[in-house]
Amino acid sequence: MNPAGKPGKAGSLMPVEVALARLLEMAEAKPIVERECLPLAQVQGRVLADDLVSTLDLPPWPNSAMDGYALRVSDWTGEPLVVSQKVFAGNAPQPLQPGTCARVFTGAPVPAGADCVEMQENAEVQPDARIRFIEAMTVGQNIRPQGQETTVGELVLPAGTRLGPIEQGLAASLGCAELDVIRKVRVAVLSTGDELIEPGQALGPGQIYNSNRVLLCSWLQRLGCEVIDAGILPDDLATTRLRLGELNDVDLILSTGGVSVGEADFLGIALREEGELTLWKLAIKPGKPLTFGHFRGVPVIGLPGNPASTLVTFALLARPYLLRRQGVQDVEPLKFQVPAGFAWPQAGNRREYLRGRLVNGRAIIYKNQSSGVLRSAAWADGLVEVLEGRTLAEGESVAFIPLSEVLG
Repeated sequence: MNPAGKPGKAGSLMPVEVALARLLEMAEAKPIVERECLPLAQVQGRVLADDLVSTLDLPPWPNSAMDGYALRVSDWTGEPLVVSQKVFAGNAPQPLQPGTCARVFTGAPVPAGADCVEMQENAEVQPDARIRFIEAMTVGQNIRPQGQETTVGELVLPAGTRLGPIEQGLAASLGCAELDVIRKVRVAVLSTGDELIEPGQALGPGQIYNSNRVLLCSWLQRLGCEVIDAGILPDDLATTRLRLGELNDVDLILSTGGVSVGEADFLGIALREEGELTLWKLAIKPGKPLTFGHFRGVPVIGLPGNPASTLVTFALLARPYLLRRQGVQDVEPLKFQVPAGFAWPQAGNRREYLRGRLVNGRAIIYKNQSSGVLRSAAWADGLVEVLEGRTLAEGESVAFIPLSEVLG
């Protein structure tokens, strides 16, 4: 067994940070290195495979930051100047004639010899078409210098960057028509238990609808993963072995529910017999049980089965693991401090992630924080983090993680 996967001593609860560190260590030990070259328009949500290094200066030449007049400051003595040329964006100007100014527009190249652009609001056109400048000017004002944004050979985006609209636009500004990206992570999603049936079927005695499969498949697609829907595993060891064996070409098997030490835990039995299984008891609520293991060499993460537990553990543990497999370094979500709009008088021994929302800058929480209540997350716009051993009075500072930070 990988030493990083060893559980703590029996009965102890593993801190969230320790569990995350171990998962990330195991992700780094099995990186996805295969890549593909895609048109720039198709790289949304993908991970950059190589450093993006600038092959040109941006801007390529000094240009005007606004509509106005380009001149050499030393040529201005207070007398109006003749306009010797007009320069639009996309034009190639002539060198500035001494003692004159040039009419320029935003983004237009500044003529060689000019060292200042005065905005048109501070210039007056005289009856003879010469330009009178109203205020004193300084060298460099309103000119964007060559290479202001980036210069040739400069690192613009490091490998491992997740690409979004801004990064796509930046790559386009450097002339990139395509980029090398890490191939999609292939994730098989399965649920366990005879009590589960799919939506659209009639509920029988003791049965519930499987919400976790839809939740995770949709979430994984938003993360840019290739999703294999492995359905529901019945409570049967032979079928469990067979179905798991069919998933030998995926990067991760992601299961929900049922991995424990019980005699009816057929997924756990299969993992122990044909791979390895580590059951961690985490100091987190909801979501204390978390499983990591392998089946015939394929990594397996087992999430708790209650919907809110599935949500929290996927957001804070499985999602970072998947991103790190692709080489992303910044995998933890942004969180910031806000005043609590509620009191929390009872300290617990686990870190709690309460489904909450911001109202007038204060975090309030859903009335029912049961791990089985997914409606709490639909109502919320974030997770409120209450640390182990802490109580809260209303108005005290508490950490808030927006759901938008983890859903994509």
